[in-house]
Amino acid sequence: MIRPPKPASRPEKVSFWRYLRLFRADILSAQPAKLYRAKMAVFRTPFFRSYLLNQPDLIRTVLKERPMDFPKSDRISEGLRPLLGDAVFLTNGATWQRQRRIIDPAFEGGRLRDSFPAMVAAGQGAVARLPGGVVEIEEHASHAAADVIFRTLFSLPIEDRIATQVFTQFRAYQRSQPILNLAAFVPMPRWMPRLHRRRTRQAARAIRDLIAELTARRMAEISAGTAPDDLATKIMTTPDPQTGTRFDVDEMVDQVAIFFLAGHETSASALSWALYLLACDQDAQDRVAAEAQALGAAPSFSDLARLTFTRNVFREALRLYPPVPMMVRETTQAEAFRDRIAPRGSQIVLSPWHLHRHSLLWDTPDEFNPDRYETEAGKTCLRDAFIPFSAGPRVCPGAGFAMVEGPLLLAQLIGANRFETTGDIPIPVAHLTVRSRDGIWLKTTPRGQK
Repeated sequence: MIRPPKPASRPEKVSFWRYLRLFRADILSAQPAKLYRAKMAVFRTPFFRSYLLNQPDLIRTVLKERPMDFPKSDRISEGLRPLLGDAVFLTNGATWQRQRRIIDPAFEGGRLRDSFPAMVAAGQGAVARLPGGVVEIEEHASHAAADVIFRTLFSLPIEDRIATQVFTQFRAYQRSQPILNLAAFVPMPRWMPRLHRRRTRQAARAIRDLIAELTARRMAEISAGTAPDDLATKIMTTPDPQTGTRFDVDEMVDQVAIFFLAGHETSASALSWALYLLACDQDAQDRVAAEAQALGAAPSFSDLARLTFTRNVFREALRLYPPVPMMVRETTQAEAFRDRIAPRGSQIVLSPWHLHRHSLLWDTPDEFNPDRYETEAGKTCLRDAFIPFSAGPRVCPGAGFAMVEGPLLLAQLIGANRFETTGDIPIPVAHLTVRSRDGIWLKTTPRGQK
């Protein structure tokens, strides 16, 4: 088995201001090694306390049993507001409940089956664009995932003018915006500037302007009766069953921004790491290629059931490199966790990055082993200690979408090309999602070509 790279941990004890500097540079390497074995950890700052929960029953309490008692922390939203506004990823309470009542029907029933041909077309486009030789695979994975989201959301290929511009601006945004900024650590009044980088603000504004153009155009098509039956139309025409209201243009811009973040950025991250892991393990890659080639050039939705090993590879990429490495909730009252009392207003940190590599839960947690999910221990961890899409009522509405898209794109790319490492070892860092610090460079060769 291979042991893919993970960032070095920081020293056990550092000053708060040193921790701030480390955190701003990269969340992952700013954490101590003990979090890979701790059931809970407490972090004290001059302004608040954070409680990292690494124990499955405690995580279950927060995400599944009492989610409304643990709303999303405003601290996580500080760095994302310029792009996401009041998107469903950031809101709480009645606002969040209304948003989910409108959004969830778009991802139910046969919608995945309806979206499948668009995913296949995006994968075929990705195969056609991929050159031979050494390539930076994160860029190609991002291109493919963006193509999927535009085809399924707005019935537009990535070659569309606006789609191309959104994709380009988003690349600039995700490289310049950390998940948390200074306001996540230091209480700041609303009137005070949030110290977002200028490039980040400019990219966010450009993305939102482009999405607003797409949304207004779709509103006009809906009014004229000429709108295609895709995810955007479904969401924009679905009324809240309780109030009868629909999203207006401004609200839809917020939601499309998070769809693009969740449906493109996270999928691209997982796909990139999956391709790297298979480049490191040629035997596993050959097994994926065999499953892919058995599907043929035009797979149907029912064929997905045959990608058993490929799906486990994608799961293993999500485990080792969860796109969203940390989630933050807040207590609305004093809470007892193990032997500690977390006061009202405490920050509750749930870290897929550490939970997925926890040495007390997973066998050989740092090894790439897709077959682990066929064992009883692996199935137990999959149920209790695997949360790449969160869990409970706030689970990502596109989780099922991602678990179709990811294995499909992986199979299409591996079925057509062999991937090999170049000797450059990618270092994981957390931007908006878990990416490589300097990209992921792989050698590609069309299958059948020596």
